Amino acid sequence: MAQEADSPDYPDYWEADVVLRDGGTAHLRPIVPADAEALQAFHVGQSESSIYLRFFTFKAKLSARELARFTNVDYVNRVAFVTTIGDEIIGIGRYDRLNDPSEAEVAFNISDAHQGRGLGSILLEHLAAAARENGISKFSAEVLPENRKMITVFNDAGYEVRRHFDDGVVALEFDLDPTERSRAVMAAREHRAEAKSVAALLAPGSVAVIGASRDWGSVGYSLLENIIEAGFTGPVYAINPQAFELNGMISYGTIAEVPDPVELAVVAVPYEEVTKVARECAAAGVKGILVASDGFSQAGNEGLQRQRELVRHARAHGVRVIGPGSLGLLNTDPAVALNASMAPAMPPRGPLGLFSQSAAIGVLLYTAASRRGLGLSSMVSGGNRADVSGNDVMQYWEDDAATKAVGLYLESIGNPRKFSRIARRLSLSKPVIVAKSDVMGLQLPPGHAVRTTQAPIGALDAMFRQSGVIRVETNEELMDVAQVLVSQPLPAGANLAVFSNSLALGNVVADAAKAHQLDVVRLETGMDLNTGQSKALPVLRQRVRQALSAPEVHAAVVTLLPATGIPTSVLADVLRECAEEAGKPVVASFTGVLDLAERSDGLLATGDESGAGSEPAVGGLQRALPCFASPGSAVNALAAVVRYAEWKARDKGEYTESAGTDPATSQQQIDALLAGVTGTDLLTPTRAQTARLLGCYGITVQESAGFTNDEEAVAAAERLGWPVALKTTDARLRQRLDLGGVRLNITDATTLRANIAHMRASLAQFGDIPLEVQSMVPAGQACTIRAIEDPLLGPVVSFGLAGDAVNLLGDWSHRIPPLTTVDVADLVRGPRAAGKLFGYQGLPAVDVPALEDLIARVAQLKDEHPEVALLELNPVQLSDRGLAVLNAEVRLGNHAHRTDSARRAMRD
Repeated sequence: MAQEADSPDYPDYWEADVVLRDGGTAHLRPIVPADAEALQAFHVGQSESSIYLRFFTFKAKLSARELARFTNVDYVNRVAFVTTIGDEIIGIGRYDRLNDPSEAEVAFNISDAHQGRGLGSILLEHLAAAARENGISKFSAEVLPENRKMITVFNDAGYEVRRHFDDGVVALEFDLDPTERSRAVMAAREHRAEAKSVAALLAPGSVAVIGASRDWGSVGYSLLENIIEAGFTGPVYAINPQAFELNGMISYGTIAEVPDPVELAVVAVPYEEVTKVARECAAAGVKGILVASDGFSQAGNEGLQRQRELVRHARAHGVRVIGPGSLGLLNTDPAVALNASMAPAMPPRGPLGLFSQSAAIGVLLYTAASRRGLGLSSMVSGGNRADVSGNDVMQYWEDDAATKAVGLYLESIGNPRKFSRIARRLSLSKPVIVAKSDVMGLQLPPGHAVRTTQAPIGALDAMFRQSGVIRVETNEELMDVAQVLVSQPLPAGANLAVFSNSLALGNVVADAAKAHQLDVVRLETGMDLNTGQSKALPVLRQRVRQALSAPEVHAAVVTLLPATGIPTSVLADVLRECAEEAGKPVVASFTGVLDLAERSDGLLATGDESGAGSEPAVGGLQRALPCFASPGSAVNALAAVVRYAEWKARDKGEYTESAGTDPATSQQQIDALLAGVTGTDLLTPTRAQTARLLGCYGITVQESAGFTNDEEAVAAAERLGWPVALKTTDARLRQRLDLGGVRLNITDATTLRANIAHMRASLAQFGDIPLEVQSMVPAGQACTIRAIEDPLLGPVVSFGLAGDAVNLLGDWSHRIPPLTTVDVADLVRGPRAAGKLFGYQGLPAVDVPALEDLIARVAQLKDEHPEVALLELNPVQLSDRGLAVLNAEVRLGNHAHRTDSARRAMRD
């Protein structure tokens, strides 16, 4: 029976906005019977050749019977997706389950006008995800040999494609389980598409300002003036129905009146007009809209709905949206010279890319960068981040040769798993600095439709560290670190030389360095700079050069009190030359400077105290010295750079799959358990169901048996084998030896009966507490492994030593799957109490390899099954002879509410 889009059986969570290969957007959704007319129009518009390749014959029109069959699907055995721009279908993909219920035949048909935009690959990804959800593990297809484009789609998808010729047709088949190659292919395609999408916004061929005004100081006036004054290299159009002329140019009443194509529309109209303007832009073929207008977040739910409508309509018509509430964007590339922002002047060109969410923070970042002389490659203010996000802009920066370092101020993360994946890859080539709001994830920023976190404290910072992100507290700290990264090479280690013309000040800096785990291998404080430039500067140059030439010195911190007759700019020039000669980073702090005309912080360059416009040195770095008013800020910034350099140089390990795992069977078990579970309800499997699910990943839970009387307890102990442990199953008491919740090493029936009586008596104050017996395991250290699906972070795996360490002190370590071998090792060694695992106070070290293997299995299970809302192994008993999982708890959630998927989709 056919389902309508508003039917309860219609899988609305399969709908997605997608970015195409060329950076455009489209909407993907399951087909519905109402698509019959649009499907016929799609078919009639195809060439004779395309129709023949799809149907192996020519059909001028589809029959009524064919239309009914193609548009009426059950979303289980027969599934079809359409991709649309506006109301036009531009691509169709479908599968039909075969007699073998694990196999389905797949087919595609892509509009002739939209060939080459990656539609086939996207449809295949979404069909594969739907098929796996419905228990299908293999796709097959029959393709004519001359249909090379479709054969290429299958070959390039990253699956292991098998092929053979049969009666003039190429028969293809492949398993749907994602492989390392298919995941890499999908990520690479996503990266290229999103990078192109942002590139089109930052380097448009033409710009229109809608809401341009002649009222000095208004947003519309400033945006138009700033674009013109910056020297944008393309045509600029002013749109205002009440004006005939603006800024010396003809003003148009609407975007539709502009005679030439417009690629970027900058919108500064009252918020109630934005949606109408966006529709006009879509109709005119505009590729991107920057919405400076505010008022969406302030209107509560009504404003949020208006914002969603704006984005939904724009994406459906192939348009990207920056904002609402955006400060704007700028691109300092001379070939573009775009300042579509409220920034009064174009910043100097440089290697730093900046992204902020709120306009206010964008102003602070721009001001801080300008004050310090940091040159920018590009800057984007995401505003409410309704569409274009920091993830999108990072995809662009990864390919942008002009960007050498990246800074982001984030108040929320819309798709954290994707952020972690992109940031980890980007950090390998370019440092990523993130200033994170202290309330990120705990409350919703105004105007942002994101989830709040339930992850433990420290999980977000752990994700940043795992991804190589340099996390800072404030935008000022972001600029502190950025000015080192854009002007200095990365240090080869943590060994410092510290120079000062004050013994006390030098010792303070050395102590600060040690507090940041930096090693001071040289401390030189005997320099007298009050002897005049001709004598002081050569001495300074010689001593710094000599220190930097030593192989054991990796960087230098120079902190100087004012010297008579020597400007800070002259001192900075000497230090910059020394740094460039040695190829090692040098940071400086000129403290005690009272002359306001003499700069003592920021990038100081030769002959230009602002550092602005300084020519790039080797590697695109600004030829300037990073200077700080405070020695503490200098050391703090350098320490952050050292930690990043260490992360970058470190072996990252490899992603491996644990032996003996069976994800397909576990997925079948989960699907069966979740049948009928809807909404946000969670299901708790029985102990036996939990054991079967964990068994698919080679995780064995030590058997235990509950009882209601002494005879049942003795029988269970006889079956399990003596000695046994007696314990309560109450979560509050089952590990509490001190409260009488556990009794160990019971060796016979008489002792067991006596312990049962004693335990019931001692626990009576807590109520009627159920008891169980469990076979004993070797004594050792108890640990806890927990994995959750967090609304903000996605999957989080946590590890700690059971008991007060985690319950009272919160001594956990956290990582975001998938985990490499190094990630697993770091997770085990992360808690402060982890020393107890490696031989503590004479005790033998536990079997750490067995623990790491167990954690890897838990991480793989959690990564492959977002339906697992909670998995806790507590306690896991570790000894020098192995480990035993004594208890396991699982909570499952409906698959329709996954926070991540293998299919590409733009997220809210």
